[in-house]
Amino acid sequence: MTKISKLLDAVKELEIVVPEFQREYVWSLEQAKELMVSLFQEYPTGSVLVWETNSPPEIKNNAVRRERMGWIKVLLDGQQRLTTLYLLLKGEIPPYYKESDITHDPRHLYFNLKTAEFGYYQKQKMEDSQFWKSVVSCFNDKLDAFTLVENLHLEDAKQKLEIGRTVNENLVRLRAIADIDYHVQSVPQGLDIDKSIDIFDRVNSMGTKLTDAELVLTHIAGKWPQARRVMKQKIEDYEKAGFFFELDLLTRCFVVLLTNSALFEKMTEEIYQKTSDETYKKVWGKLVKILNYLIPVLKQSAYISGSKDMSTNNVLVPLVAYLSKNGGSFESGLKNQFLYWMFLALIWGRYSGQTDQRLDRDVYLAINSSQPVSDLINEIEDQRGRIEIKPADLEGRGSGNPLHRMLYVIAKFNKATDWANGGSLQDTMGDYYSIQSHHIFPQAFLYRNGYNSENHLDKKKVNEIGNRAFITRDANFDISDENPAGYLKKVSDKYPEALKQQMIPTDQSLWQVEKYNDFLVARRKMIADSINSFLGNLKGREVEETINYEEVIKGGENDYVEFKSSLRWDYEQGNVNKLMEHIIAKTISAFMNSEGGKLLIGISDAGEILGIDKDCATLKNKNKDGFLLQLTQVINQYLGKEFNQYMSIKIIQIESKEACVIDVMNSAMPVFLKNADKEEFYIRASASSQSMSIREANEYIRTHWEN
Repeated sequence: MTKISKLLDAVKELEIVVPEFQREYVWSLEQAKELMVSLFQEYPTGSVLVWETNSPPEIKNNAVRRERMGWIKVLLDGQQRLTTLYLLLKGEIPPYYKESDITHDPRHLYFNLKTAEFGYYQKQKMEDSQFWKSVVSCFNDKLDAFTLVENLHLEDAKQKLEIGRTVNENLVRLRAIADIDYHVQSVPQGLDIDKSIDIFDRVNSMGTKLTDAELVLTHIAGKWPQARRVMKQKIEDYEKAGFFFELDLLTRCFVVLLTNSALFEKMTEEIYQKTSDETYKKVWGKLVKILNYLIPVLKQSAYISGSKDMSTNNVLVPLVAYLSKNGGSFESGLKNQFLYWMFLALIWGRYSGQTDQRLDRDVYLAINSSQPVSDLINEIEDQRGRIEIKPADLEGRGSGNPLHRMLYVIAKFNKATDWANGGSLQDTMGDYYSIQSHHIFPQAFLYRNGYNSENHLDKKKVNEIGNRAFITRDANFDISDENPAGYLKKVSDKYPEALKQQMIPTDQSLWQVEKYNDFLVARRKMIADSINSFLGNLKGREVEETINYEEVIKGGENDYVEFKSSLRWDYEQGNVNKLMEHIIAKTISAFMNSEGGKLLIGISDAGEILGIDKDCATLKNKNKDGFLLQLTQVINQYLGKEFNQYMSIKIIQIESKEACVIDVMNSAMPVFLKNADKEEFYIRASASSQSMSIREANEYIRTHWEN
């Protein structure tokens, strides 16, 4: 057992050091606070693990006395806790870190000497209080409880004594943390670095677990000690170019180049054992070369200025995989096709769920397929059902939607000019000329003219993508909350192409506030058409659907695909059953309330192709036109006519039988199913339509449709 104060002194004297292969200080402010609360309450907080060696690995910040001979203690577990305690008890950055390494500095943690409450500094709450003191100052001997109470100038001697006693007890109790005995465990002396890293892995599989990427990087740094430092330096270079890559992304790309897989688990013990530091350096050099090639391609050919134009950097991983096997550059004609796929992956959220599995699948196709782009696109079509953008995809969607970023890409592609000075949006520099997402119909203007800032649907309509354009901060400030009918005319007169460049209707009647809904309808179509045209040009042809429905059926039902035997014919009872129509409407509403999907009618749960003949035979008009009419009536009855815009319905021919396909988009508003005198709410989960209680539905609506 060793007192905490002695452990911190050992850190200060470089008797305890932190190896380069360990991750940085990653604790949140809340974790730091909870550690102090636990120690104050005398709760157990674990132990530290050290490795005593006379041959230490690379040490963080080179914080080791090389002239010191003999054994040194390398910290394997407990670094986050010791770093937190060093910051709070000594008030300094520990020697193995620099100021810039501490992203969440807890030294503005305060302690209430009267109530024994911990909290981070809040000016309104703490500025005028004599009892709130920084934890760092509490460990300074100059702070005296009774002097503090004397300065309160209390008249009541008894009250002063009681408060003084409480303050002193709490201060003494807080300072006693430095004298708490901490259990220090040691691994056997003389272990080599591989064995020590193995112990590090095992220890960190418990408690606050390292990510898979962090564990992989730990092993790499075991052989190549400078790996983490070199990667972080390169990350700073990429940040200057506008791309914010995390260590996890670079480590995943590293794994792809080593294993041809995007899964961290493919880095086995065998690979770690046989891979030398020279091999790691060679792989890193190859990765840097690929990224140095790819970033200019994104900027020049895809109008991607940086990571802010992409919803995830993960789309780069399959591109890195392809380039790694093809000489580090795209073959003639393939560059734009890969960029076409990249935009589709971003728009349709290819990696928004099942990230590891989908990345691994896409990396496999990028490396092994004879037609990688086509196969990658097919994966998105199978996942989402379609790839072209429709106006309804923009309805109610705010700045967090990938299509908002796509709008900016198209504006740059169109060489959009700023409305204040006529300069190119791509050439802006400085704070006043930074690009901002501007409300064409200003928020304040709409809220003054009939829209309610407290109404959720009104807020969605005010803030949707269709009401956004990109201009400089200077231009945005000048416009403020001006009537668009006035300022758009000025912009159009001064810069005749400026509105067209950002897909803004030039019909001046649509600039009136009473025509705002019509303005949005027109602009959604213009944006959708522009995105499809841009993507079609990248692909080298217009966007079109080429869905193999036999493959869809063979793939079975999932969160995005549902089969129904019929619209109204009950195969078990051998007659018409209105409950079947309710089930169809339920499935459609569930898709609309989730992420959309594809409903196939005339296909059994097992994938048998039954067709719609049985349904047609029950109708007055006994053909597909009669079927479509009945289906429309069902949708209108259960859901309402206003939701037809979120569907496209078609009859397909498959195995000499006709089936119905309903492509359902996610709705811009909650969809309730009307059933007799009650309303029902459904979502997609576990490849089926799940009902929700009123409480569950309210919570889902609050989170799913928030701005």
